Order: sequence, then C-alpha cells, then structure tokens
Amino acid sequence: MSRIARLLRHSVSSPFALRRWFPKRTLAAIEAVIGECERLHSGEIRFTVESALESYALLKGQTPRARALEVFSQLRIWDTEHNNGVLIYLLLADRTVEIVADRGVAGGRVPQSEWDAVCRLMENHFRERHFEAGAVAGIRAVADVLARYPAGARGDGNELPDEPVLLR
Repeated sequence: MSRIARLLRHSVSSPFALRRWFPKRTLAAIEAVIGECERLHSGEIRFTVESALESYALLKGQTPRARALEVFSQLRIWDTEHNNGVLIYLLLADRTVEIVADRGVAGGRVPQSEWDAVCRLMENHFRERHFEAGAVAGIRAVADVLARYPAGARGDGNELPDEPVLLR
C-alpha cells in the first residue's frame, strides 16, 4: 500500500471508530474472556486497540510491529515475575494484528508461525467487521498457545489488568 493511501486511511480513522467497533459490551466480553483464559495457563494477556498512528509516526514509516513493541513497553507488559506477558495489538486503521510476547514466552519456545496464525485468524474476523468475535477467538487462541508452551507456574495471581486498552 502506498504511503499516501496509508496517511489518508489513518487521518480518517478516529477514536469514534474505536467506540463503534469496540462498544462497552464488547470491551466487557474481552475482559471476561481474558480473565477466564488466564486461569488456564500462567501467561498474562493484554489486549490493545489503537485507532490510528500519529502523522509523525506515519511519516517516519513506523510499522504496526514497531508500534506494538512501544505499546508493550508503555503498558509494562514485561513487568511480570516470569516474563510471561503477551500483548495482542490491533491497529484499526490498518486492520493489522501484532502479538508481542515477553522473553519467558517467546525466547524460541513458541514458533513465530503460531503467533502469525493467531494474527491471521483475528484479521480475517476483523475484515468481516466481526470485532468482538475476532478478539475473543484471538484471545482464546493465544491462551491455547500459552497452555501448550507454559512459562512459569500457574497460580501466580493476576499481575496485569484484564481490561482492554483503547488508544487514540
């Protein structure tokens, strides 16, 4: 996609789109499924949606992956006892999902193809404008990955908030 087309798409994406596609009911469903899924494994899941990138970030050529890494750090997802935090990041203007896993989960333990499959699953739902279904399916798929590749002991408590984060 061209740089100009991306700038235009991000400039018309607004915080209103966040509330349209992620109303309170959907946010509550996401929070509930995160809490439910975290009881099945030792990982900590955060779900974040950003409507669009700032113009200066777009002009710099910032990728969704680079932004996801920034958000991972800003939300301190790395700050868990077993380094087992996982960020699911949706950049709404690009309809792109990125998953960032901390070193206790990543570190060669989980093949990148597993995370990529979860991203594509969610993106397929989002392309059809099934945002709640896509978010829930993605969280459950991440939980399945975390259950198959455990990091740390279960029962460490809930170290990170379960509620989704909406940015801009």
